[in-house]
Amino acid sequence: MAAAMAWLRRGAWVPARRCGLAAGRNYSGGGAYPSVSLTCPLPGVPKAVFATAEGRERFETRVTVLENGLRVASQKKFGQFCTVGLLVNSGSRHEAKYLSGISHFLEKLAFSSTAQFASKDEILLTLEKHGGICDCQASRDTIMYAVSADAKGLDTVVNLLADVALQPRLSDEEIEMTRMAIRFELEDLNMRPDPEPLLTEMIHAAAYRDNTVGLNRFCPVENTDKIDREVLHSYLRHYYTPERMVLAGVGIEHEQLVECARRHLLGVEPVWGSGQSSAVDRSVAQYTGGIVKVEKDMSDVSLGPTPIPELTHIMIGLESCSFLEEDFIPFAVLNMMMGGGGSFSAGGPGKGMFTRLYLNVLNRHHWMYNATSYHHSYEDTGLLCIHASADPKQVREMVEIITREFILMAGAVGEVELERAKTQLKSMLMMNLESRPVIFEDVGRQVLATNTRKLPHELCALISQVKSTDIKRVVTKMLHKKPAVAALGDLTDLPSYEHIQMALSSKDGRLPRVYRLFR
Repeated sequence: MAAAMAWLRRGAWVPARRCGLAAGRNYSGGGAYPSVSLTCPLPGVPKAVFATAEGRERFETRVTVLENGLRVASQKKFGQFCTVGLLVNSGSRHEAKYLSGISHFLEKLAFSSTAQFASKDEILLTLEKHGGICDCQASRDTIMYAVSADAKGLDTVVNLLADVALQPRLSDEEIEMTRMAIRFELEDLNMRPDPEPLLTEMIHAAAYRDNTVGLNRFCPVENTDKIDREVLHSYLRHYYTPERMVLAGVGIEHEQLVECARRHLLGVEPVWGSGQSSAVDRSVAQYTGGIVKVEKDMSDVSLGPTPIPELTHIMIGLESCSFLEEDFIPFAVLNMMMGGGGSFSAGGPGKGMFTRLYLNVLNRHHWMYNATSYHHSYEDTGLLCIHASADPKQVREMVEIITREFILMAGAVGEVELERAKTQLKSMLMMNLESRPVIFEDVGRQVLATNTRKLPHELCALISQVKSTDIKRVVTKMLHKKPAVAALGDLTDLPSYEHIQMALSSKDGRLPRVYRLFR
């Protein structure tokens, strides 16, 4: 109390009276302060009107279905620019009846010459008038054509998207250039120090052998010369139909987007003619489990003054669930809880340094270069996997460490650990959804799959409801499945698939002991 009185006496802070400042305060020139408080209305000044938070309808995604089955979805967002794109329910998973690699070709051929635009340069010049950029991305289940530009050029943008998707010329010269680009990309993929894209392909091939999402996303080298305009048109005729498309926009008025869609996407005859929906592959993903191994010399992947050491890469995965199921949220929390990363990283909790794969693996085993958890989810299946890399001589020990982590997932989950993972997941979700292109992709993908969209606050509420019992339940169910294994590098000491399967079926995750007479 005495200290507080002394602090007040020094003049650091003096409480004001309810509707007037303390008396006796003067300006430096000698005049007295007026006896007016900011908590009372000022004489002669109009009453302030404070802004209020707008209703949730301001943030809802609006969806309209046109007469031909095309869905138009929009989301308001303040700003001068908008992101608009066309998403097609088409990808490498639909190529079972066709040559593998068609989606890869379509991705590279996007925004080339069309019926209205003579060349790619003409398209880019048209977009530049509205400060726009364009991009096309093909995944296993979706092809996405997107443009970000000034909202005033919306009509031009929608017209361009319709022409690019439905009226491409696919000239011989463009197809030959695409073949060259794909061959170069495949060479680069095999020479890249980071084997992540290659391992992702391998784990999908192991988990879904020769079906749907297990089909190769990249065009095989032997198919580059076989894919031509006729093959592409045959595929497009069946998969690029209005009922399999969504026109999504962020940062524009819904009525305006619908009007543009009616003008440019309603009653348009594609260059390849109309197709029958009966020819569409509607196969459901069949999880098989299994192993894909690629023996490869990784000693000279990165030469130079500080070369990357020779590493063997292992990825072990188990079937999770689709993004349409309720268990998708607990699996997302589990993936965040496992976390992980490279052996060199800086930062605190926000960088995932308190996740299990850091605390239990990277911090305890200095010889491991990487341990990261990934969750791939699709409309009919999902895959939770852990990627690890280490020196080839320590492959067996590394595999056992990963199998033990899978078994420990079904054990006790601390309250602090769970809350941290949930908070981190919500934080990542909200931060990502501050970006306009990310909102666009979220709107487009959700509407394409479910005809509606769950808003961020709904997802955050679902994340908050996840309990430790939910984590244990989904992990127990997951561990009953056969594992999928991908291995790349020097595989001399790699345990057999049967031993890995036995470790994941045991109580402690340990591999069966192997006794050797000679070393």
